[in-house]
Amino acid sequence: MRTLRQQWRDGDSTLGGWISVANPVVAEAMARSGFDYVCIDTQHGAIDYPAAVDMIRWCVAADTSTIVRVPWNEPGIIGKMLDAGAHGVIIPMVNSPEEAEAAVHACRYAPRGSRSFGPTVAKQRIADYPAWAGENVAVIPMIETRQAVEQLDDILAVEGIDAVYVGPADLSLTLGLPPGNNDGEPAFDDAYATILDACVRTGVVAGCHGTGSLTPARLAAGFRMVTVTADLLAMGFGIAAELDRARGLVGAGDGDGDLY
Repeated sequence: MRTLRQQWRDGDSTLGGWISVANPVVAEAMARSGFDYVCIDTQHGAIDYPAAVDMIRWCVAADTSTIVRVPWNEPGIIGKMLDAGAHGVIIPMVNSPEEAEAAVHACRYAPRGSRSFGPTVAKQRIADYPAWAGENVAVIPMIETRQAVEQLDDILAVEGIDAVYVGPADLSLTLGLPPGNNDGEPAFDDAYATILDACVRTGVVAGCHGTGSLTPARLAAGFRMVTVTADLLAMGFGIAAELDRARGLVGAGDGDGDLY
């Protein structure tokens, strides 16, 4: 398995799946679907820590790079998710260089950071875990507010950030738009262009929520980390489509929905 950091170092763009349901079977199914990474969402997903530990295990067993969106920029939970074997963390609402620095510190061992040593689960899979973590743990702050976009150059100047991840719903709300992808709205398009330009200039990977139909455009624009779908969305679309086919409404119910 190549971790996200390894894939990005090789120049690859990466497509991912998103997991919100606390179920190891769902996690394994997602991980075996061919994605370059899966993200276990412990912020808005219905997933607690014990469930996340088990889900990480099954995703890693499926030979898929596995990251976790943590509930907040808090070192305790960031460290626990990494100790559980996550290959990186997506950190919500990073709005300043100081908050970005705190995120990096929580993910890195001394002397670069302040992560406490004790990789209880991870060390069972990786013999020289400290060295591995320094090379492979991905630090991915979320850029999802107007404030963060305005301070983006200073945020990206923080050493140790591998990627930034755009949350379109919260970003849209702070721009006075409804939550979701608002392509065609000048404020939304400008924010995305600003983020992409800054990432190109600094060599930081740009990531975002997407949909199946939006992904080609996001990749063409320069995003190198795009989440294509989520477990509940895919299940909902699949169930609706099959029911519509059963009722003779072929094609109805197909489509994409916004991730949050």
